[in-house]
Amino acid sequence: MKKWEQMSELKKSLAAIGIAILVGALFILLSGESPIEAYGALLKGALGSPKSIANTISKSIPLAFTGLAVALGFRCGMLNIGAEGQLHAGAMAAVLTALSLSSFPAPIVLIVSIIAGIFAGMIVGGIPGFFKARLNTNEVIVAIMLNYICTLFTSWLVNGPVKSDGSTAQTEVLPESAWLGRLIPQTQLTTALFILIAVAVLMYIFLWKTSVGYQLRAVGVNPSAAGTAGIRVKTYMIMAMVLSGGLAALAGITEVFGKYHRFIEGFSPSFGFTGIAVAILGRNHPAGVLLTALLFGIMDMGALRMSRVTDVSTNMVTVVQSLVILLVAAPELIKWNKKRKRG
Repeated sequence: MKKWEQMSELKKSLAAIGIAILVGALFILLSGESPIEAYGALLKGALGSPKSIANTISKSIPLAFTGLAVALGFRCGMLNIGAEGQLHAGAMAAVLTALSLSSFPAPIVLIVSIIAGIFAGMIVGGIPGFFKARLNTNEVIVAIMLNYICTLFTSWLVNGPVKSDGSTAQTEVLPESAWLGRLIPQTQLTTALFILIAVAVLMYIFLWKTSVGYQLRAVGVNPSAAGTAGIRVKTYMIMAMVLSGGLAALAGITEVFGKYHRFIEGFSPSFGFTGIAVAILGRNHPAGVLLTALLFGIMDMGALRMSRVTDVSTNMVTVVQSLVILLVAAPELIKWNKKRKRG
């Protein structure tokens, strides 16, 4: 993409955010509150202290992982709407692996568990990619069905075979050797931040600095032309979904290993689906995804203080986020669908 095109895409994203904030301000005014006071409280709640900033970053990490996962699929012309199921599968596989290796040395437990979780996510992600490449099925439909399979299967596990004592649907606590280290005391920010940064950098290098990444992006731009040029289109479709599933799994792994130290039913408030909006608003670029995820983290973290200081409901943040999605994601998805039909 040329520089002027990148600037145009950035302007569209910024315009969407600005319009959403203005519409949100209008709703706040209609409710009898001051938009300046409400948004000021939101920013203070998210960025008003080192602890607030740390927790804001922590909230953005799972969104960034799922956003990167969706962005990688998009770059190959594949819509990975199954990140929610993939992160559940990855989290459960990682937790069960850590529990079974509790007697092993700390580095082995953590590394092997993370690898197992990523591998589980890659398997789940690869299924819709395989069916799309080999049988020309719609990867969106297959991924949606897999979301239900994965979330319901993990729910059955924590309510039955691997349920810990007590009424809560959860596994036993992980050994401390498998916990991600906390970066700032009394916050939820863990070393998952370093994993995220490393993954984002590696994704950028892979997509823009390697021949494999170039061919993967070429398939996304025009699969017919890529096939004519000798690129194995079907192979790259499967590869994109496999890698996307592994990235999505990291969202679940880092959440349970960093915050909860066990698998808890319902730990994800739809990280996988929000990741679609994060990817599109971030223009499917690792840097854009990280910034967009941070924006969503700021809104989520600041919403609580906004509702305490003013009478504005926390649902107002959901309204603003939904408007951003409507203004950016909907047109992009329509363009993407038309492009696929032409291809």
